[in-house]
Amino acid sequence: MGKYGGAKTKTTVCLSDGAIFLAGAFMSLTLVWSYFSIFSPSFTFTFTGLRHGGEPVQCSGLNMQLDPREPGFYDDPDLSYSIEKSITNWDEKRHEWFKSHPSFKPGSENRILMVTGSQSSPCKNPIGDHLLLRCFKNKVDYARVHGHEIFYSNALLHPKMNSYWAKLPVVKAAMLAHPEAEWIWWVDSDAIFTDMEFKPPLHRYRQHNLVVHGWPNIIYDKPSWTALNAGVFLIRNCQWSMDLIDTWKSMGPVSPDYKKWGPIQRSIFKDKLFPESDDQTALIYLLYKHKELYYPKIYLEGEYYLQGYWIGVVDGFANVTERYLEMEREDDTLRRRHAEKVSERYGAFREERFLKGEFGGRGSRRRAFVTHFTGCQPCSGDHNPSYDGDTCWNEMIRALNFADNQVMRVYGHVHSDLSKTSPLQPLPFDYPNEAW
Repeated sequence: MGKYGGAKTKTTVCLSDGAIFLAGAFMSLTLVWSYFSIFSPSFTFTFTGLRHGGEPVQCSGLNMQLDPREPGFYDDPDLSYSIEKSITNWDEKRHEWFKSHPSFKPGSENRILMVTGSQSSPCKNPIGDHLLLRCFKNKVDYARVHGHEIFYSNALLHPKMNSYWAKLPVVKAAMLAHPEAEWIWWVDSDAIFTDMEFKPPLHRYRQHNLVVHGWPNIIYDKPSWTALNAGVFLIRNCQWSMDLIDTWKSMGPVSPDYKKWGPIQRSIFKDKLFPESDDQTALIYLLYKHKELYYPKIYLEGEYYLQGYWIGVVDGFANVTERYLEMEREDDTLRRRHAEKVSERYGAFREERFLKGEFGGRGSRRRAFVTHFTGCQPCSGDHNPSYDGDTCWNEMIRALNFADNQVMRVYGHVHSDLSKTSPLQPLPFDYPNEAW
């Protein structure tokens, strides 16, 4: 199991195997092209009516019409959403907000806001806008099934923080805009949920404030800029995280020292191929140089694919589909028709009955949770020249349809051919036991 680290400073500073490491080496080429694309909640919805006198009445769940008139942190004119200005006492501010909005407190410890986005202009690649739309639909589907809220940004919140740095201003602003969310879940635009049932094991991260896919030995024993992937991460909505963002962005374009950081990073991480400082290497640098401050609060997840490199995933879609169908043939609970709102019950049943203790990765019975099309650059089309662009686009379509099948089964249809998005095939009553 991977794991992480923390302590205080200005930042209260809040499976793998050999094959994966070799894949990481290849991925270093891939990531060069991936870094020129920008942008990666659990909620109960409320019905609120009005009494005859116009007074809001909360019927159940969250009271989204209550916002007391007493001054709070939002009324402070010095509060800034800008990445350039620090936030202080955020834990206390959130605590006071919950006191004045008590309906949001129950369940808040596991509440997630998913954040993603893309560039503000139309895609140069002819298929790019279509692929980004479908990638967003995939995230919306996952969020809806699991009761999370989602925010999509397609504009820079700071003119200098572009490309791979654009996520940090959005994540900070999302923390401020959503004090009710315990976790902000950044997901890159080219990362696709390919297991719509799986839920991140939040109980595992109780003592941590940042969760990212990575391997400690590749940070500390064989320093590499692919030792983790910053395209998908969970970050706790707390002061530690606000401080981390302040320190993290100090190696970015808003810093007057930005130009010096690229050479510093390359002096340590010899496989870093491009000269400028990037967000991923910056985070690895903090872990490498300040282990005692950061490692205790950063969880490096390696037991499942919080993000899996697509080259190692897409070829296994047919085999993993058959393995899941075998589970359904073996237990009729998984074949039972049900409403989408209770889908988590069936995912939990499969987890307990068939997948408990099963790690992700090659040869596993478990689907890859997130498949990341690092290096494909669906919008610009400036993909890694190590493979053909059509391979990227075609495999993205297959991955999207593979995920969509898990959603559309609840609607009575599936893609019989993963390479074809439409039309869908209606399912027989006892599928997969009953023949097409």
